[in-house]
Amino acid sequence: MNSLLSKLQPYPFQKFSKILDNLSPNPEKKQIRLSIGEPQHETPEIILNSLNASSNRVAKYPTTQGSIELRESISAWVERRFGVGEIDPASEVLPVNGTREALFAFAQVVLSPSDNVKTVVMPNPFYQIYEGATLLAGGEPKFLNLGEAADGGWDLSQLDQTIWNTTKLLYVCNPGNPTGHVMTLDDWAQLFALSDQYGFVIASDECYSEIFFDESAPPLGALSAAQQLNRNFEQLMVFSSLSKRSNVPGMRSGFVCGDKTLIKDFLQYRTYHGSAMNPAVQAASTVAWNDEIHVKENRGLYRQKFDSFIEILNSSCRIQRPAAGFYIWLKTNIDDIEFASRLYESQNVVVLPGSLLARDAHGANPGKNHVRIALVAEKRECDEAAERIKTFIDAGFV
Repeated sequence: MNSLLSKLQPYPFQKFSKILDNLSPNPEKKQIRLSIGEPQHETPEIILNSLNASSNRVAKYPTTQGSIELRESISAWVERRFGVGEIDPASEVLPVNGTREALFAFAQVVLSPSDNVKTVVMPNPFYQIYEGATLLAGGEPKFLNLGEAADGGWDLSQLDQTIWNTTKLLYVCNPGNPTGHVMTLDDWAQLFALSDQYGFVIASDECYSEIFFDESAPPLGALSAAQQLNRNFEQLMVFSSLSKRSNVPGMRSGFVCGDKTLIKDFLQYRTYHGSAMNPAVQAASTVAWNDEIHVKENRGLYRQKFDSFIEILNSSCRIQRPAAGFYIWLKTNIDDIEFASRLYESQNVVVLPGSLLARDAHGANPGKNHVRIALVAEKRECDEAAERIKTFIDAGFV
């Protein structure tokens, strides 16, 4: 067996589930799970109808590059959403089976077995795929601790020149999971300058980019930042998905967009990897990327939930609306695992301890004394969870 597999850690949900197995929740309360970021809003009818109408397309092998119709719809969406110039659907876009598998596979393309030192930089807390992809590609993860507040970014000076000299790849999550932080143009300018200086590739995970609260101010993406800074997409790859945007996590549909050379190499890898998208999913994805009405409606549902959730809890704790995404990153005055465990026992609400989403780095675990709350359930259930958390806090547990 591959000896690198032993370096992989269990997922945060698995770690916390083992803790919960030894606890007994309040039997008088129905369980509310706000620990996993799985969208639970209804899938739009136009997407379901397209899936049904395209079911006969599975009689043929799909190409890894995907249909021209899908690539053109993605290119047009990128141009509209990020205000960039013309995106070439033949060379700058590639459909993928969700961002998760693509983020993992990309590290296998960027990192070379011949490199003696292969550093991959990532935010902390972070999406654990970044770390797993790095380790299984023979790389070494290095972490940039995020600021404590929901609007706190990272400090690039946390890593010295020795680390940057060996860096091959840097993962960005923008908007961030779990904090909801959105990078500014200045943030991107600093990051691009480092990429130019040290020659590493930037992989920008933007799967939460369409969950935001101000329709007049959508989150700044890497492609927009690159254009505003008068640079091309060299050494840059952006990963996006329909899962959160269109409530279709089971379709496993997304795309990568950016550097033509990287796209070409990634396509070759994926051709051998056997990761072509289901033709029916391609057809439904084309419909999804061409429609914005359901996306705005989806944002409206999240906006209502956040408004209500924060209003309920505002008098009991320090709670901050994220810039984007569907997570509340709640500060706790006691250990986060203890907080989440006691909340489970007394109120039967499941949230995720922040320390399990992070690693010890630079003398601290930046997820400590925080819990991540995913507002993915229906508003009624999120409101009930907020009331229970308020009761828990007001009883003096924090």
